[in-house]
Amino acid sequence: MSSSTTENAVEGIRYALDGADGIVTLTLDMPGSANVMNAAYGAAMGAAVDRLERERDSVRGVIITSAKKTFFAGGDLTVLIGVTEDNVEEFLAGLDAIKAQFRRLEQLGVPVVAALNGSALGGGWELALACHRRICLDADHVRIGLPEVTLGLLPGAGGVTRMVRLLGVAAALPLLAEGRQLRPAQALRAGLVHELAADHDDLLARARAWLLEHPDAAVQPWDQPGHTVPGFRIDDPDTRQLLVAAPAVLHKKTRGAVPAPEKILSAAVEGALVDFDTALAIERRYFRELVTSQVAKNMIGTFWFQLNEVKSGRSRPAGVERRLTRKLGVLGAGMMGAGIAQVSAQAGIDVVLKDVSEQVAAKGKDGIAARLDRRVEQGKLDARQRDEVLARIHPTGSDADLAGCDLVIEAVFEDRDLKGRVLSAAEATALPDAVIASNTSTLPITGLAAAVPAPDRFVGLHFFSPAHRMPLVEIIRGERTSDATLARAFDYVTQIGKTPIVVNDARGFYTSRTFATYITEGIAMVAEGVHPALVENVARKAGMAVGPLAVCDEVTLTLPLKIRQQTLADLADAPDSAGSTGPRGLTDHPAFDVLELMVTELGRPGRSGGAGFYDYPADGPKRLWPGLVERFTRPEAGVSEQDVRDRLLYAQALETLRCLDEGVLTSVSDANVGSILGLGYAPWTGGTVQFVNSVGLAEFVDRADYLADTYGERFRPPASLRERAARGERF
Repeated sequence: MSSSTTENAVEGIRYALDGADGIVTLTLDMPGSANVMNAAYGAAMGAAVDRLERERDSVRGVIITSAKKTFFAGGDLTVLIGVTEDNVEEFLAGLDAIKAQFRRLEQLGVPVVAALNGSALGGGWELALACHRRICLDADHVRIGLPEVTLGLLPGAGGVTRMVRLLGVAAALPLLAEGRQLRPAQALRAGLVHELAADHDDLLARARAWLLEHPDAAVQPWDQPGHTVPGFRIDDPDTRQLLVAAPAVLHKKTRGAVPAPEKILSAAVEGALVDFDTALAIERRYFRELVTSQVAKNMIGTFWFQLNEVKSGRSRPAGVERRLTRKLGVLGAGMMGAGIAQVSAQAGIDVVLKDVSEQVAAKGKDGIAARLDRRVEQGKLDARQRDEVLARIHPTGSDADLAGCDLVIEAVFEDRDLKGRVLSAAEATALPDAVIASNTSTLPITGLAAAVPAPDRFVGLHFFSPAHRMPLVEIIRGERTSDATLARAFDYVTQIGKTPIVVNDARGFYTSRTFATYITEGIAMVAEGVHPALVENVARKAGMAVGPLAVCDEVTLTLPLKIRQQTLADLADAPDSAGSTGPRGLTDHPAFDVLELMVTELGRPGRSGGAGFYDYPADGPKRLWPGLVERFTRPEAGVSEQDVRDRLLYAQALETLRCLDEGVLTSVSDANVGSILGLGYAPWTGGTVQFVNSVGLAEFVDRADYLADTYGERFRPPASLRERAARGERF
């Protein structure tokens, strides 16, 4: 910076004027770890814009950058979650003032550059859109986008309006309605940023050079005379097709369960038909509806506050030094084992992938290679990165190759004896202090730990299928699992980029026993005569990721039967063992008669067997097996759509509350985050426990009692919930 530079701090925004060339640099440096869009920011930016307007004659250009690691973190969610009908107008008045600042910046009469030194998400990207040029640091940690939809909101500071005018409705909608976050190169290809910079000095140099070379580039495209939204004309056949198809495509994805994407679509299309300021007013109206809704409260609470609490290590034992995994042994090269190997190798860990023979293990690696090849074809990975990942995976049939492993994860079939044999052999070869883990989905960890001589080094690491995509890992602490072992398991999960929740040992743990209630309740309704299509469609309409019959086909109908068989055998042998009280859905449920019939008599074990609740024709998509209707459906079943919905949602919520009562779960955050990321529970609810909160505890108890009286005692709410409701408390 030249010696003629004058610099002043304006309450969190540093204002530096270089007198030699007339370029002002505004450096965002609000109190705290990140710049957020709140009242303090509004006051600081307001003062900065006031000064720019006063000194306009001496200003040739403006650079906006940040002193933080990120450029701008977006809206202040502690404020947003507290917006209600009582204070929404006051909140919107403050937001209107910030939006007015954006307009003043882009109509300042001198060019403004956003020098994006870090991620620009939400309100941060809306600020960047109000600049005439956007230059971004080309670094892997940088993300660009408008993720508000993932919190039940829409971009409310002009993001919808400007994105539509910049890209057109068709190109902007996926970014807006899905909340996609782009890396710098992706943002460049999408037309969101104009150029990339190699480092911080290059970033500022490029910004300065552009300003000096383009002193007249101070008008936004949408403020140019005659500007039209790209690719959008009401009399154009392509536009008409978009207007017809977009709502249907969107509804297919959301089933109407989440309101934000539909509001975004409405704001985008309606805004494209009117002038800029009217479009901002339309955007404001839809934002108001969303920000005061219970859905937004649910999603902000869980996807921001509780998820950050989980990731920050709330459940990790304190005082244990962080330790990275260097060499991992994976026992079992099937879909689950191969998925674990893939995500670990992608995180830079050397992996020994072991199965009964090197040939079988090599097939698992071949599957990994095929998935990575698809990522290369999609432009998400380059050939060098693919080769580096594959080079870290060593298929083998020998336990001897597990020498040097500091973590071993067993991922074989749900058979206690088989797991015990492979775990014992692996533990004898790995490092003396290696953590030994099982990926079991149901078998108590304390019992499996008997296979190794040091049960304090044994832990459960329950991945979800497909492991290379699902974001959650459930860490299960056995009765003798040490703090050091639990901490190392937690560190490994975060090292591979997954979200860890920690639960205590019990049969089925939290996720499997809760998910079992979803599957079995769906099947039970079919047994009662409810049309299977109604069960599946209502589940999706309620916001569940997959219908209970479809997901049962995916995991196979034999799995819940095997789990039940193993559970009954364990309880007979050791009635006082961990988890002996058992989740209700694993042993005694009307769904098991249907499962036995489907598997044993009808030979329909699920998708892997070619037939289950669905047919899988070679020449078309899967479809519900007509035999379900013929065998089970009765018009007089008398189960309403509302009851179908509530039975599916309440069954899982009630099982979660039982897990809390029994100490399987130790936090509401783990329950909510785990239910959505692991079970596919309806995101709009904020998770199984937040669903109870949002219904209202007293109302939830009343509805659960109705379901229990009508459909079975499994819906009877626990005494702890009644007591909490009577006290007027929430979770």
